[in-house]
Amino acid sequence: MWLGFSLVIKAQPQDDDITQAFVQISTKIRDSHPRVFINEDMLGDIQAKSVDRNREHFDAMKDRIDKTIDKDIVFKDISITDGTRSTDHEYGLIAADAALTYLVTGEPEYLYYTKKVLKKLNQYYAARNEQNLNIHWYAYSRISALAAFDWIYNDLTERERSEIGEPLLSTINTMVFLDGRKPAPRENRGDYQTGYYGNPVLAWYAGLVFYKTGINDQMAEKLLKQGFEEHWKLLSYRKQVAGDDGGSATAVMEYNIQAYPWAEFNFFHSVKSATGIDVSQQWTSPLDLMYYTVWNWLPGNRHVGYGDVDHIANQLPLRHMYSHLTQIRHFYAQSHPNIMPLLNWISGKVKQYPSDAIPFARYLVDYQINGKNTVGKATEELTDLPSAMHFENMGQIFMRSGSGPNDTYASFSAGGILTQHRHYDNNNFVIYRNGFRALDSGTRPEPGQHLTHYYCRTVAHNCVTIRMPGEKFPAYWGGPASTETPLSIPNDGGQRELLGSTIVGYSQNKQYVYIASDATKTYHEDKAQTVLRQFVFIQPDVFVVFDKVVSKSADYPKTWLLHTASEPIFVKDNEFYETSQGGTLFCRTIFPRETKATKIGGPDKQFWSDGQNWPLPALTPKDWNYRPDNPNRYEKLAIMPLLGQWRIEIAPQAPKLKDSFLHLIHVGDKNLKKMIASKAIDQENKKGVEFDYEGKTYEILFSNDDTVGGSIRITKNGATIVDETFTSRVEHQESIFKTK
Repeated sequence: MWLGFSLVIKAQPQDDDITQAFVQISTKIRDSHPRVFINEDMLGDIQAKSVDRNREHFDAMKDRIDKTIDKDIVFKDISITDGTRSTDHEYGLIAADAALTYLVTGEPEYLYYTKKVLKKLNQYYAARNEQNLNIHWYAYSRISALAAFDWIYNDLTERERSEIGEPLLSTINTMVFLDGRKPAPRENRGDYQTGYYGNPVLAWYAGLVFYKTGINDQMAEKLLKQGFEEHWKLLSYRKQVAGDDGGSATAVMEYNIQAYPWAEFNFFHSVKSATGIDVSQQWTSPLDLMYYTVWNWLPGNRHVGYGDVDHIANQLPLRHMYSHLTQIRHFYAQSHPNIMPLLNWISGKVKQYPSDAIPFARYLVDYQINGKNTVGKATEELTDLPSAMHFENMGQIFMRSGSGPNDTYASFSAGGILTQHRHYDNNNFVIYRNGFRALDSGTRPEPGQHLTHYYCRTVAHNCVTIRMPGEKFPAYWGGPASTETPLSIPNDGGQRELLGSTIVGYSQNKQYVYIASDATKTYHEDKAQTVLRQFVFIQPDVFVVFDKVVSKSADYPKTWLLHTASEPIFVKDNEFYETSQGGTLFCRTIFPRETKATKIGGPDKQFWSDGQNWPLPALTPKDWNYRPDNPNRYEKLAIMPLLGQWRIEIAPQAPKLKDSFLHLIHVGDKNLKKMIASKAIDQENKKGVEFDYEGKTYEILFSNDDTVGGSIRITKNGATIVDETFTSRVEHQESIFKTK
């Protein structure tokens, strides 16, 4: 139930807006405990869930506590450099498990054990702080420890509240605020524009637990205000970046559907339990993320591999997805019933795990709305979605011929406002048909120059390069492994700006999808005058790619790139195919008529750039990410197909200021043995291609002068189906979840 809380939301809230919201929230905080995630009004429901819906989970949790309750509490790695590499932090989760077991059963031994664990945790936190060492990359175990203290607060004596509470508050305060200290090694200081699951997120929960308890009220109120302001900024920021079509604080799936949503869900629950106010209805960014996730979803629970992901299998990271869907049902099933078809479609592809990142999260949600079960029947196919979806702020357009395992999917990267975990890949495309036909190559070893010198660079993507001798490129995050000699960033001829491309034309219908994107500003201004790509998807399996590239000097070589999982085979000088993973790609160069086609790849050349290979590194104990149980893991990954073992480079035979590349791409399953026939069209100021496909004749022309655009004509049995110019406007689209 929404209790009438209302505030005018601005995309970038001003200080007085946040202050107003904080006053309205803080004055509603209940005086009694528990109040963080759980309050006394919720206890009956939680107890009922422990013997019904969550019985298996509760019994397993109780059994774990019963097996450890008489054992000594030992911190094995109190001086380890990176606490994330240790399990010591898990005592925070154990404290929450024990406290929850006490709330449900009322048995005093669980109260005693919770107090025992919290006292030991205080010693551990203090010892790590004194050494300026982190606890863990994620703050979840410390949020759990704070919640545990809140849940047993009523059953502590005044002395116990002080003995346990004062050091807990103080050590958490040290983690939240630097106050002159240097960040600890591998300390997560990510702010509201990131996933917000490191030390700064603790401010809200510590402040809420200790607010007006008499245990350093000044410190508690400072934390409460800081934490609220950062969460409010986070919600506003995620609303802003999602726009009206959807998305998240990052376009990289390895991040946005794993830890990122917990910042919102945890805040929503804790505000509601402490104040009775449901702020979730004003902030629907989880719905924006869900819609975006659906468009990223490929057969086999894969994704396109955008940005800083490992490309080993391009599997969607679904470890938290069931929990996220449960949270979305809880907050939005009643107010946004139109989410259910897509939510049920995703639900049919994921499973519930025995534990969650927030171990008590499943006790906070409603599984029924007005007496009806919100967990619906899984659906097999998606219907009523457009042929393509443009996520403007994410800088991506996704296309698909359907939602089945034998459909064709594609993505196009351009525009956008986010740089986090983004590559120098403007105008890049990825094609999936029974496997990855055209893919992003490389992976993200940490540390390793493969990441900084190849993987993030334009050469690792399906783009166009312009090589200007002597060009210096900007650094990317990361650094060399201990076994590597630090080298200068290679001159791959690529882009130097993560942002700067612009979608100048976009439309979609059941016949075709058209994209025009100008990426000129992402290249060095001294080498590029025009870099324009027009991309046409003819449903279900054909693509036409036209690149108009004008350099500042004819001596700057231009190269068109396409990366594949397995070795491509040339059928003719201007045509090749690749087969792997159960699918096939054919590609034919229509223009230039005279080209030099080069095949690059195979062992020791698959990550080639500027005259050398950039292999995956060998790590040693000197490297922070070294794993003794698998010391050669990166070297073993080098042959993985989805890292992109091969690429084709197409270059004009003769140097010119202006070059136009026109490519026809035909994809299918493993039974596709021949590419569709085609005819080049070379008219005054126009270049194009004509071909017959699926009983229709297509004539596609592109402007080859200083203008952008072209036309498409589709006929069948002599009758014209489509005859129109390509749009010079960008079709506006909105998420189906947006309310007017």
